[in-house]
Amino acid sequence: MDAFLASTLAVAIAEIGDKTQLLSLFLVARYAKRTPIILGILIATVLNHALSAWLGAWVAQWIPEAWLPWILAVSFVAIALWLLIPDKDDSEDSKFLGMGAFMATTIMFFLAEIGDKTQIATVVLAARYTDTFWVIMGTTVGMLLANVPVIMAGRWLMERLPLAMARISASILFVALAVVTVWATVMNS
Repeated sequence: MDAFLASTLAVAIAEIGDKTQLLSLFLVARYAKRTPIILGILIATVLNHALSAWLGAWVAQWIPEAWLPWILAVSFVAIALWLLIPDKDDSEDSKFLGMGAFMATTIMFFLAEIGDKTQIATVVLAARYTDTFWVIMGTTVGMLLANVPVIMAGRWLMERLPLAMARISASILFVALAVVTVWATVMNS
């Protein structure tokens, strides 16, 4: 359950103000129906984060056990620093928009997540926690928790969210994950 909760919280907070949240806002302005957008986000996230989590779990097998916690801690700190940099939306001239709300959302979200903070976080979280399934579920729920309110409330919500505070909170959360990882390693030694 730790993997699910940590993954959900990390991605939900990290996603606030992220380019995929801006993509949600753009898509809801472009398409009238919200359900296909939400389903597209769900499918894209499950696929992208499943691949990412499996990669993280696979890489973790090849790293010496004594090194893994230290590499993870440094990775969590790197993600924390990266989260402090605001994203920008670059989806306005996508060739996928003519495919309809569901297909456009699925493809654009999948592509937007490649190399994104939350994808990298998913890789690191899967390397940190042994239960890959719960990391995938947690990161997917976190993505939905951050994006569905934007889809439902749109611009009104985005104008009221303190994005700088969300980025700082997410950064602090990843530093805390680094500290917990190091602490558990030191205590178990």
